[in-house]
Amino acid sequence: MLFAGAPAHTACKRQTNTKYTTVYHDFCLWKIVCGYVMIGTSIKTDKTKRGREHIMRESGILMPVSSLPGPYGIGCFGKAAFQFVDFLSAAGQTIWQLLPLSPTGYGDSPYQSCSAFAGNPYFVDLETLEKEGLLTAADLKAESWGKDPLEVDYGTLYVSRFAVLRKAYAAWRSQCAGLHGCAYYYPDNYYAFTLANEDWLEDYALYMALKVANKMKNWVEWDAPYRRRDKAALAAFAAENEEEIGFWKFVQYKFSVQWQAVKTYANEKGVQILGDIPIYVSADSVDAWVGGKLFELDADGRFARVAGCPPDYFSADGQLWGNPLYDWAYHKKTGYAWWIQRVRHALGIYDLLRIDHFRGFDTYWAIPATSTTARTGKWENGPGMELFDALEAALGKLPIIAEDLGELFPSVRKLLADSTFPGMKVLQFAFGGGDNEYLPHNHVKNGVVYPGTHDNTTLTDWWENGASEKEKATAAAYLHLTSCKPTAKEVAAVKTAAARTALLRAALGSVADRAIIPMYDWLGLGAEAHLNTPGKLGGNWAWRAKAGFDSKALAAQIKAECAVYCRCNADVQNVKESAI
Repeated sequence: MLFAGAPAHTACKRQTNTKYTTVYHDFCLWKIVCGYVMIGTSIKTDKTKRGREHIMRESGILMPVSSLPGPYGIGCFGKAAFQFVDFLSAAGQTIWQLLPLSPTGYGDSPYQSCSAFAGNPYFVDLETLEKEGLLTAADLKAESWGKDPLEVDYGTLYVSRFAVLRKAYAAWRSQCAGLHGCAYYYPDNYYAFTLANEDWLEDYALYMALKVANKMKNWVEWDAPYRRRDKAALAAFAAENEEEIGFWKFVQYKFSVQWQAVKTYANEKGVQILGDIPIYVSADSVDAWVGGKLFELDADGRFARVAGCPPDYFSADGQLWGNPLYDWAYHKKTGYAWWIQRVRHALGIYDLLRIDHFRGFDTYWAIPATSTTARTGKWENGPGMELFDALEAALGKLPIIAEDLGELFPSVRKLLADSTFPGMKVLQFAFGGGDNEYLPHNHVKNGVVYPGTHDNTTLTDWWENGASEKEKATAAAYLHLTSCKPTAKEVAAVKTAAARTALLRAALGSVADRAIIPMYDWLGLGAEAHLNTPGKLGGNWAWRAKAGFDSKALAAQIKAECAVYCRCNADVQNVKESAI
């Protein structure tokens, strides 16, 4: 811990076998920490009463970072990210929605991450590292990046990305070796980053080093001293693996610096970043490894029950996610400290937060850990408003969007209303029959409308393959593509492009404050762009856009469409200025 009374000279300390195994600065570093923009850091003092601020009509685009084009196997924080921000601005968009920026885990899913706090190493831009002298063009050419530029090959990526990141780390250590009489003298902002994020970074780096030493096995399969977090065993391991632990800190440092550059650029262009917080953590994660009492445990200290959801639209058998369930009684005793830490961290990365599986805070589906099917689960009560009251008391007004999909009990709807968070309306769910709540005439102003989410297929594929004949007939009539009672022949005559355009305009025309359109729907892509099929293992999260997808012509088209419904950034700015 550094204090204001620390000496004004700059000092350094050689690495030792203590928790801090690198050199550090005293007074100068303290000043840096106070001014450094850090991943996961958000200082808020506004404790306003709950109440929704007025939001102008606006629109955004859902585009995962992983789906951006580029030469090295996956989208990242390089040129394509900045170009996409320019595209959003030119298209009149004020929101860029991402999937979680956390490391991908089981099934290559960003919702099954090894850490609720860390950033995805795959998103570190390699060309930036090359410009910094940490990689060479030959280093990048030496690796395979997959055969298809329109698809992420996660198996290949795992090998190639970490190979070049380790080369960059070795070069970085070499640059820092022996400076100022120290074994390693790293940049000041690196020390600032590690100190600001030590509450999660230390455990994460140690966990990943242990994962590597154990051939990436789940932590429950490690030797007992490591599995049970024996202090002496962990200290000895850390001392022997200082360089490996340092690698994982280095990657997070570069992730933070590069992402903050992208986010700052987006904010300067009038674009807010909408991130995503999965409600649960992965069983194979540092959070589960260190969490202990945060989760439901049996008498042997193992996870007693796991998360999932009952049978629904996506899966007739329900979904067995396998995530450990929270011990909400224990969280209450701590004043929901872990959740406050998590949301504060997220507010340092994103401007807006979408909380996945919001209904789980009201009631959640609890499945015995030994079960092989989600059908054996039962509903349990979550923390409800008590959690969000604690979050707001600590962090101020929360810029949260609630993913309120699935089976919604009256109590879930009450929780959403009490929170004042906007919920989601998905058009692909709207046309099953009757006065469906997802039909645009039933939308509410405090909401976010989507043609589909990352779990839905594209509009093109939905119209051609996913929608039932009844849904297509209902949609065709509702969208005035046919007569009010169309024949099968009339419905069959509706062109896919016409249906897609009508659905996009229905979303933009909704009374909901925000409309967010997936990029692949603006592009008119089919099943090849379907990001995730719930319950399907493998083949998900792989779609990548073609180079040049973000053309000036498409930006102009999107802006024109949004302007019709008063949703482009110029409209928002004009209204704000007129109110001044």
